[in-house]
This record gives sequence, structure tokens and C-alpha cells, in this order.
Amino acid sequence: MPSDARDVWLLMSDLVLDNTRRREVSDALDMSFGRARAIRRLARQPMSMREFADAMDIDPPNATVLVADLEAQGLARRSPHPTDGRAKVVEATRKGKALARRANEILATPPAALTELDAEDLQTLRQILESITART
Repeated sequence: MPSDARDVWLLMSDLVLDNTRRREVSDALDMSFGRARAIRRLARQPMSMREFADAMDIDPPNATVLVADLEAQGLARRSPHPTDGRAKVVEATRKGKALARRANEILATPPAALTELDAEDLQTLRQILESITART
């Protein structure tokens, strides 16, 4: 990997991962960011437990523990899969969807430095990011 690409990647990682929004989400939802990420994923669409584990990039037993915790908090529910009697479908409850919306509101708030960019720089950045995203 070219050194310039590594340097840019590290800058992007620092911008996103070190951003205070993750802490704000955890504080506002009173849960770890990982659990907030899980409920945000489930709020988008119901999915099988296997799909959920894959989407979260965790092992199925860990997905089961995570979903059980979210169920205990009233944030998710499991039900039988409509076509596979061996599988379960998990989805966010109304309460879970409300928390996901709150998390999304917080995460959608860009850092001040980004909002201070002029329109041309923002458009250039958008084009670059869309180009990268299309290739992955």
C-alpha cells in the first residue's frame, strides 16, 4: 500500500474513530457503543440470527448473547423464521427503534471542522468518498 494512502487512511480513521459522537451515543442511550450499533442495525430491518451475526461480524453464539441482552431490555425480539423452522428472526422493538433514531441523530451531526468547509471542498470530499465506496 502506498505510504500516502496509509497516511490518509490513518487520518480518516482518527477523524471517525476518535470523534466524540461514539461517547455521546453511549451516554445518551446508556449502553455501550457496540450495543447501540447492534440496535441501529436491527432497526433498519429484521434479519435472521445468522444474518445478524454476519452483519455484526461476530460469532453466532455471541450474537445470541447480544440479542438476549437486547431482549431483556425490551429493545429487540426474536420470533420464528417464516420459512425455516430451525431459524429465528430478530427485529428491533418500538423502544429499540426509538433508541436507534436517537443514536442516528447524534451520529449524523458532523464535526464542526467539516461543517466549516466551503461547498466546493465538501463536494470534492463527497465525490472522493463515493468513488472509494463504489470500489469496495
